[in-house]
Amino acid sequence: MFTEKDLQQLAQRGVTPEQVENQLKQIAQGFPFLRLEAAASVGNGIMAPTDAEREAFVGRWQDYKAEGHKIVKFVPASGAASRMFKNLFEYLDAPYTEPSNDFEKKFFGEFKKFAFRKALCEKCKENCDDKCAGTLIEEGNGKAVVANLLKPEGLNYGQLPKGLLLFHNYEDGARTPMEEHLVEAALYASSNCEANVHFTVSHEHMELFKARVAETADKYAKEYGVKYNISFSEQKPSTDTIAANPDNTPFRNEDGTLLFRPGGHGALIANLSDIDADVVFVKNIDNVVPDRLKADTVEYKQLLAGILVELQEKAFAYLRQLESGEYNHEKLEEIIRFVQRDLCCRKADIKELEDADLVCYLRKKLNRPMRVCGVVRNVGEPGGGPFIAYNQDGTTSLQILESSQIDKSNEEYMKMFTEGTHFNPVDLVCGLKDYKGERFDLPKYVDHMTGFISQKSKSGKELQALELPGLWNGAMSDWNTIFVEVPLSTFNPVKTVNDLLREQHQ
Repeated sequence: MFTEKDLQQLAQRGVTPEQVENQLKQIAQGFPFLRLEAAASVGNGIMAPTDAEREAFVGRWQDYKAEGHKIVKFVPASGAASRMFKNLFEYLDAPYTEPSNDFEKKFFGEFKKFAFRKALCEKCKENCDDKCAGTLIEEGNGKAVVANLLKPEGLNYGQLPKGLLLFHNYEDGARTPMEEHLVEAALYASSNCEANVHFTVSHEHMELFKARVAETADKYAKEYGVKYNISFSEQKPSTDTIAANPDNTPFRNEDGTLLFRPGGHGALIANLSDIDADVVFVKNIDNVVPDRLKADTVEYKQLLAGILVELQEKAFAYLRQLESGEYNHEKLEEIIRFVQRDLCCRKADIKELEDADLVCYLRKKLNRPMRVCGVVRNVGEPGGGPFIAYNQDGTTSLQILESSQIDKSNEEYMKMFTEGTHFNPVDLVCGLKDYKGERFDLPKYVDHMTGFISQKSKSGKELQALELPGLWNGAMSDWNTIFVEVPLSTFNPVKTVNDLLREQHQ
């Protein structure tokens, strides 16, 4: 199947022919749908702490931070923001100049509210005979404004990553999402007066990110009294996946080389595994708000972290007890209740196990990475749903599922999905070390049967793309998962440029 030139290409990428053959087999066979028990809900897989419990968990997190543990804020920030401007690209290509649909009318009608307005006006003056954006809009030349926003001769927002766009206005200047994450890190993820932040970025944007950090980090370090340790990584070429033709043979570029594509955010499990930290916060780059609205975010991030360290401490204590051999059947019953009630992991035939087999089972379920996930009430926003699903070993546990993982011909499953009360806004706090203080090898906890196949094209030719199990879906399938209800005020993504006009981003 592979030529000598192909084998050289694979070796340079750090992948074996067997890995690529397996990927092609996965594309040909597809992936099985997951077997579901129920949609998670409050009282059945989702915690809804009382005010008193919330206060206690926040206090627990404050105590944990004071103990000097290493905490990292991990922000997936790869990729350009081009999809955010899809409507504006369509306007540029349209045969008309006057704003014609609701999206265009809103963009131009409320233009002055955008945090990038001042920078865009400067570019317009440079490129349009000293005319600012407002003047151009009044003259009916909105296309010149949009061109200066999106194209390389202007602000180049059509190709920049979301993390480097100006999102929010402040008296001392506009802020990017990257800066908002630095502020958040200081507010809830710092210890010993240090804040560790890690961004995963695309190779072509690396220097831009580093330059913006160099320009701004000192300002926030002084304002919040912390020392920032900011690091970056790129998605590893070895996690890219082979593209296939419609007949499942390898897709080749015009020069005859094999085409590899980024494996989706699930590839970042390798980057996360490289992080040396006790607790890691994971949150998308565009889910940020201005300072005036950060209080809920800070409180509930601390709540999630407090729940994590509390449950992790209990799991560690049980593991040490099992390792010591100093336990009786009554203690095993107590550990079973913890695994079933607190960690929501159940095994139907657990009562049939002999004590020796029971201990092996409990150790396996306790000694794995742990994550606490904030979930919000479902109000129609896109996002993965919290479910109780079956695992390959026959147990059930909490999982975050996407619609593509659900058999749409199964009426019962579709009812669970459509009537689900909550969804996951990518709001995770993760424990990455075991009870001995050693890092888990995270790729070992991936369910490789939960990938995705999507239809794409290149140079006018159709292709099949293989996406790895999603970072918070199948890539964390074999983790201990806890779902906690958090308010919708903590979820404010920016999917289109007009989302920046929402009250939450003003």
